[in-house]
Amino acid sequence: MIYNYSDLLKKYKNRYQINKALENKEIFKLEKGIYSDKEYGNEMDIIMKKYPFAIFTMDTAFYVYGLTNVIPLKYDLAIPVNRKKIPSSKIISYYISSNFFDIGKQTINYEGATIIIYDKERMLIELIRNKNQIAYDYYKEIISNYREISNEIEMWKLEEYLNSFKNSDNIFKAIQTEVF
Repeated sequence: MIYNYSDLLKKYKNRYQINKALENKEIFKLEKGIYSDKEYGNEMDIIMKKYPFAIFTMDTAFYVYGLTNVIPLKYDLAIPVNRKKIPSSKIISYYISSNFFDIGKQTINYEGATIIIYDKERMLIELIRNKNQIAYDYYKEIISNYREISNEIEMWKLEEYLNSFKNSDNIFKAIQTEVF
């Protein structure tokens, strides 16, 4: 399990007991302010502990869902517009308006980490919305993989989500043409 310092204070009551637990290898310091009961932590778990307001999106989400075999070099996180930039070279921040920040948000278990990520339906919308910013071959790979799982896509969710987006008719037409 991943802990931050305040979690450890609740568990061990004071700094002395925390240091003792560290010495006895009951817990391990992974990075500043982040600890684990295992010597090594899952990086996605660590990110979720440090940035609980963030949601995995774009390349990271496409990879998690098996829609691409391209391993992302950085983690893509959606964060609310009113938040400061995440100060990490391993993270790409996408500022999302509060009007549709939570649309499609879900919690899943991925490789032992509990992460918050947009669902496949929301990611399909994001793929179409950001088509011009994505390399053509990469886009085609993901669209092709969406076609293969088209029977898993819940149309009612797509329709509900699209009500919150500008150009929803055009996005829906593109989804119909390219995926179904």
